Amino acid sequence: MTDMKRDEVILVTEGDVATGTLEKMEAHRQGLLHRAFSVFIFDPQGRLLLQQRAATKYHGGLLWTNSCCSHPFPGEETAAAATRRLQEELGFTTQLTQIFDFTYRAEVENGLTEHEFDHVFAGRYHGAVNADPSEVAAVRYASLPELEGALKTDPAAFTTWFRIVFPRVRDWWNKQEWETVKMQER
Repeated sequence: MTDMKRDEVILVTEGDVATGTLEKMEAHRQGLLHRAFSVFIFDPQGRLLLQQRAATKYHGGLLWTNSCCSHPFPGEETAAAATRRLQEELGFTTQLTQIFDFTYRAEVENGLTEHEFDHVFAGRYHGAVNADPSEVAAVRYASLPELEGALKTDPAAFTTWFRIVFPRVRDWWNKQEWETVKMQER
C-alpha cells in the first residue's frame, strides 16, 4: 500500500457507506464524516487498558483515552485495521469483537473536527504491553468506577471521543458481566 493511501481516510455516509477518500488532515480540517474505530481492552479483573496519547499527536496529545483508535486504510476491513493498529500502538494482539458503532462530531484543538462513524471493538488481554513511544506516552489499567469518577472530576484529562463513548462501553461491559453471572448460575 502506498504511503499516500496510508494518509487517507474513508469518507462515509451516515449509514457507513463509503463515498470516497480524502487526506486525513484535510478531512479533519473540513469536519467530513469518515470511518474510524476504537478498541477497548479489558484485563481479567475487568479493568480497562488506557493509553495516554503521545505529546506529538496532531490532537489530543498527552490526553488519556481508550486502548487504541485510528482509521482503516482505503480498501482495508475495519476489524483487520483494529487488530493491526493494536499491534502497532501497544505491541500485542488479541481477539476483538465489534460491540456497537456510533457517529459523533466534536471540535478538537488545532482547528480540527472529529466527525466519525466509529466502529467500537472490545477484547480481553493479560500480558505485556510494548507501547510505541511515538504513539503512546504511557499506559495504565483503571476500573470502570475509577474512570467514572475521573471523568467527573477531571474530564479535560481525557479525549473528547472517550468522554462521549465511555458510558456506552461501560453499559455494554456491565451487561456482559451480568450475562456471564447468569450463565454460571444455570
